[in-house]
Amino acid sequence: MQTQSSRWLGHGLYLVIMAILVSGVYFAGQKINYSWHWERLWPYIINTESQDIVAITDGTAVVDKAGRLSVLPDYGDDPQLVKVYDTLVARDGDLIFQGDTIARIEGWRFGPIAEGLWVTIKISFISLIFAVLLGVMFGLMRVAHGQVWRNLAMTYVEVIRGTPLLVQIFIVYFFVGTVFDLDRFTSGVAALSIFTGAYVAEIVRAGIQSVSAGQMEAARSLGMNYVQAMAYVIMPQAIKRTLPPLAGQFINLIKDSSLVSVISITDLTKAGREVVSGSFAPFEVWFTVAVLYLVVTGGLSLLIQCLEKRLSVSD
Repeated sequence: MQTQSSRWLGHGLYLVIMAILVSGVYFAGQKINYSWHWERLWPYIINTESQDIVAITDGTAVVDKAGRLSVLPDYGDDPQLVKVYDTLVARDGDLIFQGDTIARIEGWRFGPIAEGLWVTIKISFISLIFAVLLGVMFGLMRVAHGQVWRNLAMTYVEVIRGTPLLVQIFIVYFFVGTVFDLDRFTSGVAALSIFTGAYVAEIVRAGIQSVSAGQMEAARSLGMNYVQAMAYVIMPQAIKRTLPPLAGQFINLIKDSSLVSVISITDLTKAGREVVSGSFAPFEVWFTVAVLYLVVTGGLSLLIQCLEKRLSVSD
């Protein structure tokens, strides 16, 4: 049992170690003569500058009585309509050339890094739902009485776990996506779901088999059929035991989602690469990207821990 003084001593040593690590990173930057420019990063997270709306063709500006702006092309193409703006730059009847600023939108908006973070959260959350469904289904098939179901589940698990995720993303996007006409976001979700589902299936299988066989026999002796015994007796116990490994697998899913950038999904990692090329602040960008991934995975881990404590109350 730790005493109060030993706990405070442990916290103090932890802070010292973290201070040494942070200092090491700082002095490493100084050693390579790197100049830190954190101020360059903020517009790529929250941008408060006005956004210019430019003309996409040569033509004439037309402003109707309702204040709607349009550019009538010189060569009879469809007009460019601008429905939302805050400041009008072009006037009615002005000659407009392609690339000219015709209006501006004021106020703040999310930058590329914030938008990439949202894409990462969205693709991870959707993939997590389908991965759990696939994992539970194939996990139950792994312990089913029918040999054909067990063989099918084992084939799925071994094939998916035995091939790299990057290769699976390419196969789903270029082959399956072409056959079924899937967009890149759907292909990314499908690849992540299938990959993570195989690992979830093994976790579910292990959780079910960790429950004593006497539990199933006791449930069947009370008149329950196999499905009722699994739903009301076996699975509730298995879920409690599988929460820690499931949390680790879900965290891996969020980190693995960075690989979907190879099929041009602008997630947090791809947004980071684009921002590096525009801001010339590689260390600041990648440290920020790492912290944002840590915030997302840490939040998920904390949520799983709270759920685990809630379920342990009934033990």
